[in-house]
Amino acid sequence: MLCLFLIGMNCLSFSQNVDEIISSYYETIGGKKWDAINGMRMTANVDQGGMTIPVEVVSMRDGRSFTKVTFMGNTMTMAAFDGKKSWTTNFMTMEPEESPADDSENARRMANEFPNGLVKYKDLGYTASLIGSEKIEGTDCHKIKLEKKSMLVEGKEVPNVEYYYIDKESNVPLLVETEISSGEMKGKISQTKFSDYQEVNGVFFPFYNASGLKDGESQTIQFEKIEVNPTVEDSMFAFPKK
Repeated sequence: MLCLFLIGMNCLSFSQNVDEIISSYYETIGGKKWDAINGMRMTANVDQGGMTIPVEVVSMRDGRSFTKVTFMGNTMTMAAFDGKKSWTTNFMTMEPEESPADDSENARRMANEFPNGLVKYKDLGYTASLIGSEKIEGTDCHKIKLEKKSMLVEGKEVPNVEYYYIDKESNVPLLVETEISSGEMKGKISQTKFSDYQEVNGVFFPFYNASGLKDGESQTIQFEKIEVNPTVEDSMFAFPKK
């Protein structure tokens, strides 16, 4: 009976504390100071096979975004979202291409997540729950399950769930996991690790990211500069007119 009571108290504690954990995380990275931020620009030089590739990532509060890379003297858009449609560049023809309709719809569903879906989960109608604790590379972390709006995969609605591992001491995420829902890697777990948090205009960003498959290789990126409220022309997000 005592064991059942303790288990029940632990479950109650989890449900009571998840908002406190998220609130502590939000305050740690700047809290209300984020209200004055309408966008950010992140730049880096990525080492790929001995080549240095400049990368620029821009994300705006209204959901618009783009990622540009410069390769062999050519600057191209790897991915962009103009608020309605997603598009990319065909690396073979170097011509812009609209992304599949599912990609555009999924981008629209996540357009209001700035700065991320976890800190805004209530406003977005998402569900967050504390499901336990785990060690990430020796660091004790809270494990939070974030259930977002479903996403479209081949025209069908599928669950869209993320797992955040938040450092109990520093109150910031060290890892985010999600299950890949389409393509050759369907069913595998993708991971993004975060570190090197630095302050920029009163808010904090992870300057180091490593993305890849769980227990597999990852692509690392060390951002050299992050700007808030950058001046960006609307045309940078729009699908180019021929």
